[in-house]
Amino acid sequence: MKRRVFAAVAVLAAVALAAPALRAQSQAPTTDLEKEIVRVLTSLPHYGVFDNLYFEVSGSDVTLEGQALLEITKAEAGKRVARIKGVATVTNKIEVLPPSPTDDALRDSVYKALVATSDLNRYTMGADPSIHVIVKGGHVALEGMVSNAEDKQKAEMVTKRVPGILEFKNNLRTDK
Repeated sequence: MKRRVFAAVAVLAAVALAAPALRAQSQAPTTDLEKEIVRVLTSLPHYGVFDNLYFEVSGSDVTLEGQALLEITKAEAGKRVARIKGVATVTNKIEVLPPSPTDDALRDSVYKALVATSDLNRYTMGADPSIHVIVKGGHVALEGMVSNAEDKQKAEMVTKRVPGILEFKNNLRTDK
């Protein structure tokens, strides 16, 4: 079963932001090993809004997947997960996104559009933001978790207004 790393947004009206939590097809981590992998991945020094990391655990073997903006994020993820007690092998399938000034500008524009939207900016904050913006060759995908269908739809509408997107995928999941 694949596990995705995201920050959970609290549903409670009094709480604006929640601590990082693991989500996999809307499931939380079930084992101490999974919880430790999440902790390690979300504490990577270069992990952020432009990365999308997830993993699969099979016994004591871990497969890392997703996309990283920087090679160092991929390398550090593999090294740090390999040092976790109980991990026998790590297969690192994280894709490093190719350098592209055009993609960098598009990432920046999508991120700014999300931050500028008052109902969505809370999803872009913190060390492990709930919304991750993945851009490759002009193709944009939103990954992560939002509280409700309305926020998912709003994120899509805001992102689609950004000029220069060749293709868009809204892979956001909702708590409800």
